[in-house]
Amino acid sequence: MEDWVSLGYLLSAALFIFGLKKLGHPRTAPFGNQLGALGMLVAVLTTILSMELAGDAEWVLIGVGVALGSLIGYIMAVRVQMTGMPELVALFNGFGGAASALVALSEVWRYMEDSSNIPTGNLEITVIMVAAGLSALVGWMTLTGSLLAMYKLKGGVSVFGKWIKTPTWGPPWLNPVKVLLVIAVAVLIYLSIDEPTNTTYLWSIIGISCLLGLVLVLPIGGADMPVVVSLLNSLSGIAAAFTGFIIGNSALIIAGSLVGASGLILTFIMCKAMNRTLADVLFKSFGGTGEKESLTRTKVGSDPDEVAMMIDGAQKVIIVPGYGMAVSQCQHQVKEFADLISEKFDTEVKYAIHPVAGRMPGHMNVLLAEANVPYEQLIEMDEINSEFPECDVAIVIGANDTTNPAARSGEGPLAGMPIIDADAARTVVIIKRSLSVGYAGVDNDLFYMDKTMMLFGDGKAMMTGLNNAIKEI
Repeated sequence: MEDWVSLGYLLSAALFIFGLKKLGHPRTAPFGNQLGALGMLVAVLTTILSMELAGDAEWVLIGVGVALGSLIGYIMAVRVQMTGMPELVALFNGFGGAASALVALSEVWRYMEDSSNIPTGNLEITVIMVAAGLSALVGWMTLTGSLLAMYKLKGGVSVFGKWIKTPTWGPPWLNPVKVLLVIAVAVLIYLSIDEPTNTTYLWSIIGISCLLGLVLVLPIGGADMPVVVSLLNSLSGIAAAFTGFIIGNSALIIAGSLVGASGLILTFIMCKAMNRTLADVLFKSFGGTGEKESLTRTKVGSDPDEVAMMIDGAQKVIIVPGYGMAVSQCQHQVKEFADLISEKFDTEVKYAIHPVAGRMPGHMNVLLAEANVPYEQLIEMDEINSEFPECDVAIVIGANDTTNPAARSGEGPLAGMPIIDADAARTVVIIKRSLSVGYAGVDNDLFYMDKTMMLFGDGKAMMTGLNNAIKEI
């Protein structure tokens, strides 16, 4: 039986690794997701068989749990809109951390009852209590932090019919509080090694960890949310790995390590894309927490007919999507626009994708893939920036900070952040509701350039009007 269990976990680990490899490219990502799901199914079935359940009640209980969880996951995945994907990812990160922490808690609780006579200083106790403490720290911190991140991404929460905005709050004394909470957990873990049967330490670790998750995410604004989502994803994997050590489950150790490592790599990629360190994201105010610049300049808006006439005859158009496109859910109108000018004017169309555009890594890719935009037209920022000087028209849809030339100045919140070089195009068309600043609170000089045309309004309405105007040419 043990040989079959080992083979099952080995197959599961292989599926996880190959699935992760396939997720590296948009074209193979759906298959990679299927491989990952199959790997998890193999791991679950292997774990159930290794338990050697004897009673019918136990099988029924396990079956009901698997069926109920599968049904909830299916309903959530089917009903979620692409604009709500960041919130769903944050929620799943929290559930993953909580699940790992609960498994570790149950195992440690059982161990406490059976190990009261083991002398203190035993290596086994030290390893188990340290792993249990770290699992509780990471798991419960991930749960509360992910729930708060989800509500921040939603913009708030509805209570008794009243919409309450989730705060972004970062007083100067909050950072020392974070450090003190981490130190407190470390001290409690150390004390639990000497008194492994004292449950007070474990409950205290859980309580402090929940509080730590809230204070870590509370001051973080929308601009840093891609980094936060990636970090929480990594933490949920790390919690699973710690739990795997406690219960001796190789599948949990491998899967948790893969998720933790890949999430951490993605986190640093996001930080690099914003020219910020992870410490800056966690401990410094940015993305809606600082003072916003007051608008003192104005810009006369254009209409879809003017923009359509400008696009007529353009040989190359680059579309720059931002979160405003996601909010207005106009990705299908954007695809229709690209098809229209490609067929009518024989225009080359590409999409410039900034790594942190939207509210989660790959958000723009997911939205455009939903509209069946060809993968080969989605070009990463580093590859497409050199093409903007040859671009006749750059269409910016709801992007702000990721196209702001202020990032090149070396001053202010955006200093040094890599941006899309939309200002290098011959003509720039920006679709946006107003001239309001982005999350960094910095006015965008791109809006006021002579070659810039502003289409003020909802993204879907403006793209629909632009498409109608092009059809009439």
